[in-house]
Amino acid sequence: MPGRSILYRHPKLCYNGRTLPDDSAIHLVTSPFAPERALADQNKVFAQAFEILQNAISERAFPAASVAVTHKGTLVASKAFGRFVYESESPDTSTGSVFDLASLTKVVATTSMAMILYERGILDLDLPVASLLKEFKAGDARREQVTVRMLLAHSSGLPAYEKLFLKAKERDELVSAALSIPLAADPGTKAEYSDIGFILLGLILERLAEDALDHFCRTEVFGPLGMLHTTFDPPLHWWSLIPPTVDDKDFRERIIQGEVQDENASVMEGVAGHAGLFATAEDLATLAHAMLEDGRPILRPETVALFTRREAVPPGTSRALGWDTPSAPSQSGKHFGAKSFGHLGYTGTSLWIDPERQLSVTLLTNRTWPDCSNQAIKQVRPAFHDAVIEALERG
Repeated sequence: MPGRSILYRHPKLCYNGRTLPDDSAIHLVTSPFAPERALADQNKVFAQAFEILQNAISERAFPAASVAVTHKGTLVASKAFGRFVYESESPDTSTGSVFDLASLTKVVATTSMAMILYERGILDLDLPVASLLKEFKAGDARREQVTVRMLLAHSSGLPAYEKLFLKAKERDELVSAALSIPLAADPGTKAEYSDIGFILLGLILERLAEDALDHFCRTEVFGPLGMLHTTFDPPLHWWSLIPPTVDDKDFRERIIQGEVQDENASVMEGVAGHAGLFATAEDLATLAHAMLEDGRPILRPETVALFTRREAVPPGTSRALGWDTPSAPSQSGKHFGAKSFGHLGYTGTSLWIDPERQLSVTLLTNRTWPDCSNQAIKQVRPAFHDAVIEALERG
């Protein structure tokens, strides 16, 4: 575990340099649904893959990384690299370090919730969004064509991203702004990855479930799977275990550690359909293991197949429902099979799952430290994935 003293402190709080109490640490308890562990040979088997990450840290692609690899029902790699930030006095990263998942929230939390509600007959994928969010229909007849399926498949016509946080000072204001954003394309004609669409999807799911996104996921996804180190809005005593993501000089005017990096999600109090979730790499490996086990114990095989299959519309899209699939070139590298699915996160996180190989690869980093300009992760990520698969195929 990294040291317990808070690395960076919220300016409104005062710790006076004290260490946190003994019960502040995250106790690493193995979930009964986690894959079996076989880590004795990981340094030998994955030497080249691990070297790629070590070199990336040396070249300042990111200061911290944590990885988890499952293969044929077994956790075959779980390792952490680097420090929270680049300075030598910074805490070491550990496998217990909790990372801001950014847009992995879309699949780990929001899409999982959608899958469960779909199974229960509560969510109709082809219902118009305007029938569920009355505020959405104003001003443009095309908006009545947008369906829940389109939100999941990023084909709604909504724009990719808007800096709503610059105008909205609280959650309700930001939600209202998201509901009224003009369409950027005709619904169903173009795949445009959209944070806005997933903000609205989160609202729809909460209304249908009559439950908050964070509470539903805790009780229906993370709890049943034993993902004890996965949460929205991490409690204060976790903060010393979370690598900071950004030195935010423009909006919040503080170093962001233990709170969501995404500014729109920040205004939404850290709980949003598009971002806000925090987790360890091993927790994500547990979710991936469940997906490779046909969804057990939280989903049915038919639901997993439906949501992870690439959509036929719009033509040429790589998107499934919530999940993405490999395209050429892909951040998953060159080896993940045609039935693979996964997702990326802005902070430098990713999760890719290959059902044919019975393989999952989780890579968590804080590539946004100290600012968001560094794009080296785009070269590191596919090289790492390729090295992992090549190592397994050699063995």
